[in-house]
Amino acid sequence: MQVVVQRVNRAAVAVDGAVVGEVGLGLMVLVGVGHASTEQDAVWLASKTEGLRIFGDDEGLMNLSVDEVGGSVLAISQFTLYGDASKGRRPSFRHAAEPERGEALYHAYCDALTVPVARGVFGAVMTIDMEAHGPVTILLRRER
Repeated sequence: MQVVVQRVNRAAVAVDGAVVGEVGLGLMVLVGVGHASTEQDAVWLASKTEGLRIFGDDEGLMNLSVDEVGGSVLAISQFTLYGDASKGRRPSFRHAAEPERGEALYHAYCDALTVPVARGVFGAVMTIDMEAHGPVTILLRRER
């Protein structure tokens, strides 16, 4: 399982033009689930995500977590994180989990977060609008 964490001033996700999730200051997280991903991976990644000290303190140093700044998380499922374009030009997604398992582990990740969380719609075509802060982008993985 892997997640891409981006520090944002604001982020929103829409389906068919209607906003389905949005946050102010916080994190926008793209969540990818692979064949070997487990619920333990989802819980571990959620804890790691909200514990990341990537927000500035009074001295401008990255010493604060999303919880410490009163932020929230916008989590969006992203099976294409498992895209493999090592051969040819069309990516293969054979390493991504099948949809039913992917959806269950995406929700397990979201449910394990202890900060406020907004969600995209699993399997939907979504439009993301965000204002990155920094930018700060961190890739977290837990693979077996």
